[in-house]
Amino acid sequence: MFSWLGTDDRRKKEPEVFQTVSDGLKKLYKTKLLPLEESYRFHDFHSPALEDADFDNKPMVLLVGQYSTGKTSFIRYLLEQDFPGMRIGPEPTTDSFIAVMHGDTEGVVPGNALVVDPKKPFRKLNAFGNAFLNRFVCAQLPNPVLESISVIDTPGILSGEKQRISRGYDFAAVLEWFAERVDRIILLFDAHKLDISDEFSEVIKVVRVYIGSFWSHPLLIPDNRKLFEAEEQDLFKDIQSLPRNAALRKLNDLIKRARLAKVHAYIISSLKKEMPSVFGKENKKKELIASLGDIYKRIEREHMISPGDFPNLKKMQDHLQAQDLTKFQPLKPKLLEAVDDMLASDIASLMVLVRQEETQCPNSVVKGGAFDGTLDGPFGHGYGEGAGEGIDEVEWVVARDKPAYDEIFYTLSPVNGKVTGANAKREMVKSKLPNTVLGKIWKLADIDKDGMLDDEEFALANHLIKVKLEGHELPSELPAHLVPPSKRKIYNSL
Repeated sequence: MFSWLGTDDRRKKEPEVFQTVSDGLKKLYKTKLLPLEESYRFHDFHSPALEDADFDNKPMVLLVGQYSTGKTSFIRYLLEQDFPGMRIGPEPTTDSFIAVMHGDTEGVVPGNALVVDPKKPFRKLNAFGNAFLNRFVCAQLPNPVLESISVIDTPGILSGEKQRISRGYDFAAVLEWFAERVDRIILLFDAHKLDISDEFSEVIKVVRVYIGSFWSHPLLIPDNRKLFEAEEQDLFKDIQSLPRNAALRKLNDLIKRARLAKVHAYIISSLKKEMPSVFGKENKKKELIASLGDIYKRIEREHMISPGDFPNLKKMQDHLQAQDLTKFQPLKPKLLEAVDDMLASDIASLMVLVRQEETQCPNSVVKGGAFDGTLDGPFGHGYGEGAGEGIDEVEWVVARDKPAYDEIFYTLSPVNGKVTGANAKREMVKSKLPNTVLGKIWKLADIDKDGMLDDEEFALANHLIKVKLEGHELPSELPAHLVPPSKRKIYNSL
């Protein structure tokens, strides 16, 4: 029997099969996206080619801020130990980019050695030259936090006269390079230095603000402790989730890169098509660069591409000034078809694999250092508050307010020591809590599941309403210390 489908057609209809998300990303990039990027010189205009280390490296956190805002202190707070090359002081102290990473022994690797190490994701930083590489090091140390993430410490962003003194390299461009590759960017501000320099405003966009004190000294204003603890917990949860979400982030980055590479190919091939083969090349080049905005609109209409997928117009025009447009490649449909095939079929297969890997490693979170300090025991976040109030007390904590709850209970016409669901509801809705919340409270309070509440269960329901009204979350299961004394045998047998 003969097949009417060629090899390429069969391959397009059958998505690639991968063992891991990382292996899949590497193979898709090298076989389907990289050929398009190379043909249309994507790396000269946008971002260097990706390497294996870009797909294999641990999640990275980039710290950005003006001098003395606590970037280095924050890293030490997370690790709960010093790291090689660390300097802390009131004036600009960190004048280098420091990649704080896991290593079997403590040590510092200089920038020129870092950019030739294929196992590190920094090889493409070589393009910024010695002025930058002399200010770039990797601090390695055996620390449990660094087994899951790496942290990039950056020089303090300067203001005023200090900002005008040249660093010798393009600081904003280096930050942008890191920003495109890291999993989280944390901007640190000092409450006493909230002025933002021109250099700072060039590289930041604030999304979520955490207020806290991330050092190990006594709090000067203890009244802020509760706020600081809650903010710290939120930030820690965000950082701890990075390993679990790393594969999805890399997949998302590859999709964004592929969309940009496609648009770039259309732009380059359009410019090539318009260039004369012999005379008037220079004048035509100037004309095309000046009318690049119109070319964008035409490509947008012809290929139904979102305006948000196009590169920055001014930057593209600047890049084109130094290019020979006659050496650009014409449109190559097969290269674009390979990328479309990747986006339509292979990415869907990888998404399934991402979910599988997440299921297999549900506890893939950052551990060690400061992250272990608030997990268990009396210094855990929210310990002894809300539903956790009374956890260490011998007496049932609800008993404190039970006399007041009993007075209400006996106005609800109890029969055989119990009030019906309908009567209890009339009282509970006075709290103005949503029915979904009251339904959860009912489920927690009706210990014996008989659809009615006795005096202890009714008191428990009112205690949980109070917990919610005070701004605390309800537990998914009733904690042992909240179980009414007369119900503990029943509860333990359930």
